[in-house]
Amino acid sequence: MSNVLSYRGYYATVEFDSEEKLLCGSVVGMNDGVYFEAETASEVEGAFHEAVDDYLAFCKEKGKQPEKSYKGSFNVRINPDLHRAAALAAAMRKESLNQFVADAIAAAL
Repeated sequence: MSNVLSYRGYYATVEFDSEEKLLCGSVVGMNDGVYFEAETASEVEGAFHEAVDDYLAFCKEKGKQPEKSYKGSFNVRINPDLHRAAALAAAMRKESLNQFVADAIAAAL
């Protein structure tokens, strides 16, 4: 079971709003806000697809390049001691800090 939907390279999570009695979703991994709602579980995937299609149509109409979910870069704030230790470990392996962090994330997943 999963509350993550995928469509055209976009990903969304869905939650239940107990006050409004709606399933509410949002596209994740990008700055532009793309949201959708559905009354039933059988409608939620269609609402997500419609929201993505509307977003892409809006971007085309405005001449804007649509954002993609998870561009492959993000900022991480960590303790300076951990930063130093990771940078030194990367240097000892003769690899970039970026590669060291990517490898560590991959190992954790």
